[in-house]
Amino acid sequence: MALKPLIGAAALALTAWAGWIEPRRLAVREIELEPPRWPRRLDGLRAGALSDVHAGVPHMSLAKLARAVDALNDRAPDVHLLLGDYLDASQPWRRRLAPEVVAKELARLRAPLGTVAVIGNHDWHNSGDRIWRALEAEGVTVLEDRAIELANGLWIAGLGDMRHRRPDIRQALRDIPEDAPAIVLSHDPDMFPEVPERVSLTLAGHTHGGQVAIPVLRRPMMPSYYGERYARGLIVEHGRQLFVSSGLGTSGLPIRFLAPPEVLILTLRNSEVTPKV
Repeated sequence: MALKPLIGAAALALTAWAGWIEPRRLAVREIELEPPRWPRRLDGLRAGALSDVHAGVPHMSLAKLARAVDALNDRAPDVHLLLGDYLDASQPWRRRLAPEVVAKELARLRAPLGTVAVIGNHDWHNSGDRIWRALEAEGVTVLEDRAIELANGLWIAGLGDMRHRRPDIRQALRDIPEDAPAIVLSHDPDMFPEVPERVSLTLAGHTHGGQVAIPVLRRPMMPSYYGERYARGLIVEHGRQLFVSSGLGTSGLPIRFLAPPEVLILTLRNSEVTPKV
């Protein structure tokens, strides 16, 4: 029968796609969101977001990171938001890259309101706080359970990593006025149930979309206590919004399928200003 050769060819093509082609792609996703309580004066603010670099794993060299940085810079967002796991501690065949080298590449990001970051679980496991110190030395603001006010009056709060720290959402929001617009950065989306309604938007990474983004089948690869609940993209719960990026690199196996490496350009709209079709 000719069926076996066809199955073999399909399996070979799928392996090549998931193991070589898709992990080397870069998707630039430009998305408009209408976060709750987003003020008119910030209508149209554009945020570049980058997550889960895992620098040094197969398919994620410094050159590939530079490509992602250039893609974000080319879109000229107002602020860059970095969501953790810049280094990798999951793959024995990775090329070890110094945190200072990775931080220097990320520091090429340029935006009028600057670059703000949180630290991920692989960063802590890889080199402790070294990437934190390296990013700060390059001018990137790193947040852990604290918030800063940007020049336009927007507040950005950052949470500590769930698996290596003890994130405290109340501490992170302590300095933010109740009626001020705020975005929370959390490497792990599992923090989302603790985020209060007054936060306009939470951004996270960590899941990689399962890397193999087939519902149900991806569940064993989903590093979340909630299964597929926070896999990827926009999640709305009780009027609160979370956006989860599938990130750039890989963890565990160096494969991706239906979850290409991505960077985000998020345009944040006031619902009363946005024209209705």
